[in-house]
Amino acid sequence: MKIVIDEDIPFIKGVFEPYMQVCYLLGKQITRNDVKDADALVVRTRTKCNTTLLKDSKVKYIASATIGYDHIDTVWCNANGIKWSNAVGCNANSVGQYILAALLEIARRKQFELSGKTIGIVGVGHVGSAVNNIAGLLNMRVLLNDPPREELETKAEFTSIDTIAREADIISFHTPLTREGRYKTYHLFDDAFAMKLKPGAIIINSSRGEVIDENALKKAIGNKQVGATVLDVWKNEPDIDKALLSLVDIATPHIAGYSTDGKAKATEMSVQSVSRFFALPLNEWTVKELPLPGNTNVNINFVYSGFQQLLQNIIPISYDILTDDSLLHADSEIFEYLRKTYRVRREFPYYSLVFNKMIHFDEKMRLKLECLGYKVLQQE
Repeated sequence: MKIVIDEDIPFIKGVFEPYMQVCYLLGKQITRNDVKDADALVVRTRTKCNTTLLKDSKVKYIASATIGYDHIDTVWCNANGIKWSNAVGCNANSVGQYILAALLEIARRKQFELSGKTIGIVGVGHVGSAVNNIAGLLNMRVLLNDPPREELETKAEFTSIDTIAREADIISFHTPLTREGRYKTYHLFDDAFAMKLKPGAIIINSSRGEVIDENALKKAIGNKQVGATVLDVWKNEPDIDKALLSLVDIATPHIAGYSTDGKAKATEMSVQSVSRFFALPLNEWTVKELPLPGNTNVNINFVYSGFQQLLQNIIPISYDILTDDSLLHADSEIFEYLRKTYRVRREFPYYSLVFNKMIHFDEKMRLKLECLGYKVLQQE
């Protein structure tokens, strides 16, 4: 059996070699000729798995090491007997960490308290649910929009996209990209949506670039309907709109889910799914050791006025969103290079917050920090 693997998928080299012929290639350069005699593919979003790539091939299974699957023509694959899987929920905590960092930085720049602000979460799957939990810890009012879930569950928990547009101070998109059908998300943010926004609304998109009509967003920023923008995803990646980039407050190269933990989980889920399909002995395979950041202890030696100010001081130590922002703003031409060479970024559970014994913190504060995943210690 032969398997073709995107060479930029981390931790996977050497895993399948005892059981299959393995070919590693750049994801965007995988061609029809490369896969014609392959039984399986392990890919990311840069490989378009459609009739152009797959027709007349031997491919029986596609594992995508991503939560999204819009790069897979699922209708064609299903009709042609090709099974596929995606790594659902693998990077939910990583994206939650990114959204928290973005919220805190925008609040610092605009000088407002997040507590009491209304956030609209569009798409309440694994990632949207993680953001919902974070918003609760920040004492924000949360509006949830997820029509597929609303249809299956109680309607009391969800609200309309129009209500979110009218009432939300902050709107964060976490939907898959669907171009047609009842739940179409392509250009969910368009001119009509922008006109309904609460003036000065903050827009965050870490889902898929095409969920937002970028021309509509540029106009909304220009006329002040949108007061601040955070974009991690873009139309036509890696060839992104430089005019839009110049208008965005925080801009990053599709790395919200790029924690080392999230990438490892995606690889694990992909390996295990291929193993189950081909009856290989890798159903329980995991990444054995992950690299650690330079320092996992954060010393709290400063006085803070509340939970938000505390987080504004500690979050950049565990994840500094401004590093990613400054690199992309400096040179958008290296978009793909920034992804390929992304640094070690561990999630909150790998950090210990060590409070100076002279710094008071109450039990509610401890519980909130622990809910985020941090270990909380106080010097003797």
